[in-house]
Amino acid sequence: TIVRVMEEVGVDKSVVFAMSTTTRRSIEMAQAAVERFPDRLIPYVYALPSYERPVLEQIKWAISTLGFKGIKIHAGECSLAEYVIDPVIELAGRLGIPCLIDCMGQHDAIERMAKTFPETRIIVAHMGKYLCTDEALIDRFLALAQAHHNLFLDASGVALPWKIREAVRRLGASRIIFGTDGPHRKPDVVTYARLELEKIRMLKLSPEDEAAILGGSIARLLGM
Repeated sequence: TIVRVMEEVGVDKSVVFAMSTTTRRSIEMAQAAVERFPDRLIPYVYALPSYERPVLEQIKWAISTLGFKGIKIHAGECSLAEYVIDPVIELAGRLGIPCLIDCMGQHDAIERMAKTFPETRIIVAHMGKYLCTDEALIDRFLALAQAHHNLFLDASGVALPWKIREAVRRLGASRIIFGTDGPHRKPDVVTYARLELEKIRMLKLSPEDEAAILGGSIARLLGM
């Protein structure tokens, strides 16, 4: 289980969400996990449009009634076009919760959302793109975050760790958030998560900056 991995790696709390399923089912799965481990897991709702029913009310219910703390969006399954995703981004700002968005390198889409919804706090997964080795693209996301203070950067799946240190220098550790992007089975779920943690520790940041990235930043963002 995720909690077993957390215990072996030394992680106190984790954000959890289901993907590749409907919004309704994602709520059910995350809620079931949190009910088993209420002191360890923090639920996000997965936003995915449905032909069967509008999902905005489901998202609102999960946040307002069940206490979900954020929204997850993945460009691999959900278009970031304004006519699709903007109602979700607007709702997040209105409810005061963050959106974690894997934009798959779509810099212009994040820029548009940051400008259009300055009250919505957007966490850009993987500092822009998973396992990206294009420094120029990462630099564009760093510059974007410098220009828009409602943007935060998730440091999971970052293939160029020194760019995380640069992000701390340019944005401050309060805008950088640790994640594992797990569970991943290669090499195994525990080793994968441990390597993500070690990637932050190997940067040799100040104790204050490291503590912020490993928990303080997201705790403040979620009002915990």
